[in-house]
Amino acid sequence: MEEQAITMLTSQSRRLENYPELKARIDRHLQETRDQAAMLKRCLERLHGGTSAVKDISGKIVAIGQGLSGLFVSDEVVKGSLASYTFEHMEIASYKILIAAADYAGDQETKRVCETILQQEVEMAEWLDQHSAEITRTFLERDQRGVTAKH
Repeated sequence: MEEQAITMLTSQSRRLENYPELKARIDRHLQETRDQAAMLKRCLERLHGGTSAVKDISGKIVAIGQGLSGLFVSDEVVKGSLASYTFEHMEIASYKILIAAADYAGDQETKRVCETILQQEVEMAEWLDQHSAEITRTFLERDQRGVTAKH
């Protein structure tokens, strides 16, 4: 998930020009996500595990498609915010499942890592929720004035 999120967030951040607060929050979450990927990698190495190849490839394709699709729509910033909000909730649900599985397995270190990441995902989802109306209004105002609103 974190590799897919890095692809999606990087693509979105590169194109954001007229939404400095959104770009700053995405960039902050992008760094959190890179840190999350490193923490999870250490957990997998400790457990001698790996990610599912099929899930990994399909997730990357979805993230790349999401990143590229923004190039061709007029409301990229609104669509990107919606996609990010949706993705955050998928991650939240996934981390809750991973926490339960780690707890069941008695793996307190993985549980702690997943709880830390879960909090960051919840914070990002809440930020997007709290700012979605503002982002939409800014997009509509810029679009109405004929100023670049897309990004």
